[in-house]
Amino acid sequence: MSSGSPLRADRPRPVFLTAEWRWLAILNYRVDAALLADRIPTGTELETWRGRAYLSLVGFRFLRTRVLGVPVPFHRDFDEVNLRFYVRRRVAEEWRRGVVFVRELVPKAALVAAARIGYGEPYSAVPMRHAVDPQAGHVSYAWRWQGVWESLALDFEGVPAPPPPDSEAAFITQHHWGYSRARGGGLREYQVEHPVWGVAPAVRAKASGEFVSLYGSALGEALHSPPDSAFVADGSPIVVRRPSLIR
Repeated sequence: MSSGSPLRADRPRPVFLTAEWRWLAILNYRVDAALLADRIPTGTELETWRGRAYLSLVGFRFLRTRVLGVPVPFHRDFDEVNLRFYVRRRVAEEWRRGVVFVRELVPKAALVAAARIGYGEPYSAVPMRHAVDPQAGHVSYAWRWQGVWESLALDFEGVPAPPPPDSEAAFITQHHWGYSRARGGGLREYQVEHPVWGVAPAVRAKASGEFVSLYGSALGEALHSPPDSAFVADGSPIVVRRPSLIR
């Protein structure tokens, strides 16, 4: 883990994890940028699309997972649900467009420990289940929080296709860096590599749950409104590289 200079594009960090992310159900909520101000890691700035700040509630299948090239028994295939928003960081002549996670839910405690220690990410382990039927145009994910089952679900029509480069769907799906605050100050930065995903707009989308206890009052209340947009992404193989610590 480096302690000073930024990553160079021609010298990527070693690979930590490979997997497939499949059938991402993505519900997007426009929020007041002020709600996110205290959560933006130092060294990054909030990124908006056409002046709008977004929260995204995302559920997906995490498949064929390998850590340092090795499949971990009983931890290869699982669900994840996360709440995230979008930032960017200037490095030389480029903007690195990334995400910051408010909370990430997975069903395995070992995954939580690895993500918290290695990446400083806010993971929690909860019981989870899914219903994914692309032929029927339905994707849903559910998790049990404080004894109650909560969920997100969407129905879609058509075959997912690459979105126009200047579209909202491209903005949401094409952030290839992750950022989190490091203990003792500084910024963790890591790269996530994947091709452009195909997307299909939702014809129906809904999230149900007691989100205030999960995400806090301000962000939780935002999720009780219908999403401003929603779509499914078909996903792809992905590569997650080891993080760097930027002082």
